[in-house]
Amino acid sequence: MTKFRATAATAALLCFTAFGASPASADGEVNVYTYRETKLIQPLFDAFTKDTGIKVNVVSASSGLEQRMKAEGANSPADVLLTVDLGRLDDAVKADVTQPIKSVVIDEIVPAQYRDPDGHWAGISMRARVIYASKERVKQDKITYEELADPKWKGKICIRSGQHIYNNGLFAAYVAKHGEAKAEEWLKGVKANLAQKPSGGDREAARDVAAGKCDIGIGNTYYWALMMNNDPEKKPWAEATKVILPTFEGGGTHVNLSGVLLAKNAPNKANGVKLIEWLAGEKAQQIYADSNYEYPIRAGVAVNPTIAGYGKLTADPTPIAKIVTNRKAASTLVDKVGFDN
Repeated sequence: MTKFRATAATAALLCFTAFGASPASADGEVNVYTYRETKLIQPLFDAFTKDTGIKVNVVSASSGLEQRMKAEGANSPADVLLTVDLGRLDDAVKADVTQPIKSVVIDEIVPAQYRDPDGHWAGISMRARVIYASKERVKQDKITYEELADPKWKGKICIRSGQHIYNNGLFAAYVAKHGEAKAEEWLKGVKANLAQKPSGGDREAARDVAAGKCDIGIGNTYYWALMMNNDPEKKPWAEATKVILPTFEGGGTHVNLSGVLLAKNAPNKANGVKLIEWLAGEKAQQIYADSNYEYPIRAGVAVNPTIAGYGKLTADPTPIAKIVTNRKAASTLVDKVGFDN
């Protein structure tokens, strides 16, 4: 299988390198652009190829894939785009590089709240935005997102940049639930409770809680599991913290999506749809659960034991499409309150 790390600046070169000088379709191949690190999803592609005989060619990048597809236009070799956040799904649709996924399989398996109303994207797995709390200093085991603005947490919260896509998703969900005015006041309250300037990533939030710099950090569910099970160096950070599944008042826990889109000019469209449908199948969903520590989108697939140890997830029912429409408002509010300053 061909593997690449790509950026928008190297798009033209990799277009020729990864898929050949011509993006002509191939009966036994499918071309995937992905924001997931290839090593994290390699088991999925290997299993798909074993089941179907279809070879998966991969270009992996941390940013710029929608722009690359747009620049490639009708000559783009991309068949499928895999994302790690609702923001990337929205960006791809706005860039006009996708087409509706017309699949009865996807419509039956993926709940409507995790699908684009116009069919351009579908969730493949879920991750929740949760609390990494100090085992030593935080006695409570329940918390609401609204409570993060309570003065009792003054100087006790660590978080990455408010403009990061994961926080943008959470903040957009807050806007969707409560409106912009209340979201602004909430962000002011959360900012007032920060122990330090927003920085680093989710793992660093756990690190700083373990070091006593703050009592709670905000992170995605899978990072804690990765630290605990796959990273001996960072395992002490996980061991010093516990995961609390927060909820909105009167709602559930905010979830984000790993999603999939069908490229507008997919040269191997039929194989692209096959891959998308396969990713929603039981085998792929179990791989997502056990390899990536994410929540399966498909009902009836077992959650990984480490993730299950957090407690039962009751996902907030707000449709992802509604959250998407509030992304810009959330970003504007972050700047307005000087959240990252």
